[in-house]
Amino acid sequence: MSTLLLEIVTPERKVYAQEVNMVSVKGADGELGILPNHIPLVTPLRIAPVVIKKDGATETLAVSGGFIEIRKDKVVILAESAELAGDIDLARAEASKQRAEERLNAKRDEVDYRRAELALQRALNRISIRK
Repeated sequence: MSTLLLEIVTPERKVYAQEVNMVSVKGADGELGILPNHIPLVTPLRIAPVVIKKDGATETLAVSGGFIEIRKDKVVILAESAELAGDIDLARAEASKQRAEERLNAKRDEVDYRRAELALQRALNRISIRK
């Protein structure tokens, strides 16, 4: 089966760089399933899991938005943060979720709702991948 190179990069480091069979992401306009020889594309990503299929196995990463660049034989994801399921600290993610929910339940004039909503989405994404 043919493969493509997947690189997931954050400002701190390269989180993932391997040949894979398929990558699934949630773009700004919906879900994308990317196979080798996909048409070139650049699109923003949502806060959502990135699902990787490789040699019959499936890996999942928590990605906090960013961009994806798709080429014929290579996919590059540039993200603010990205974590493999095994690297996620579940207790920390649960605490982040609780803090975001508390901010959302506070008085409207005291909280930046958009920031709190994004924090909640990131926490829920990390929790769903870790469990």
